[in-house]
Amino acid sequence: MTTVTIKRRTIYACAGFAISALGPNAARASDITFAVIGPHEYDLPVDFKPFNVFVQYGDGNAAGNTYDGQGSRRGTGGSHTWVGLSKYVHFRSFEAIPKVGFAFELIQAESFTLANGTNYGGLGTTIPGFASWFKPNSHSTFGFQTFMQSPSGTRDATASHYWSNISSFLFDYEWKHFSFDGDLGAVTSVTSKHLKNQNSYTPGTSFFTNLRFSWKATKLLEPFFAFDWQNVAGIYDKTQKMYVSDSSSREVAGGVGVMLNLSKSVSLTMRYSHSIEGRNVPETNAYYMKFVYLW
Repeated sequence: MTTVTIKRRTIYACAGFAISALGPNAARASDITFAVIGPHEYDLPVDFKPFNVFVQYGDGNAAGNTYDGQGSRRGTGGSHTWVGLSKYVHFRSFEAIPKVGFAFELIQAESFTLANGTNYGGLGTTIPGFASWFKPNSHSTFGFQTFMQSPSGTRDATASHYWSNISSFLFDYEWKHFSFDGDLGAVTSVTSKHLKNQNSYTPGTSFFTNLRFSWKATKLLEPFFAFDWQNVAGIYDKTQKMYVSDSSSREVAGGVGVMLNLSKSVSLTMRYSHSIEGRNVPETNAYYMKFVYLW
């Protein structure tokens, strides 16, 4: 596959994460893991020369309502959050392993939150990752990706304070005028969360899926539908040896967006999404942006 052919693709750039608040009365934040992805996220080449990609993701969520434990929306406990993900990806294949592609990634999170009359922001977790895939036929892709989410942050409020792993299967199928791709995965804690003079907590495992169906209207314009789902198990208080009440959560969100293929090397994706239903989580009322530059 030539370099020009690769540049005509919408280049893979997948990474997202859920920011979680851990504490006796904390609800999960509304960002669904990998909700930032767009169409063609996993439309990936094989047998190519190495190349690099820079991706900037961004989303803002005005969560004016919160879902309670019975799934009812309440006009309390909302917040405004802005999250960015800056990512560098190196793509390559190996002659010794034909028909298989690889990507090595490094992601830096940024966030700002306005809630309860206070605001804070800064750099969040750093996320290194790896992905591999193959093509069952010329129109489809199937693969696996895994990331380690560090406990780091420039302040306590933007740090997770525990290591976690984000792993998922990915797929893509291309028709002449349509595209369908997505992922299915889980976020698991590798360590417990420890803060000075506080209890020790083990975050619950999170399962998620993200699906994107797009219409290739023109070479420039590609409208799409988005579906995101996440289910998070309860937080376990290791100090008290019991689960934290109302700490498990669930959310389903749907959205519409458009992808602009500005050139062979540049694309811009924009989307709006809103919760369909949820439990113990602020609602999603969010706009998303993704900018991709390939060289």
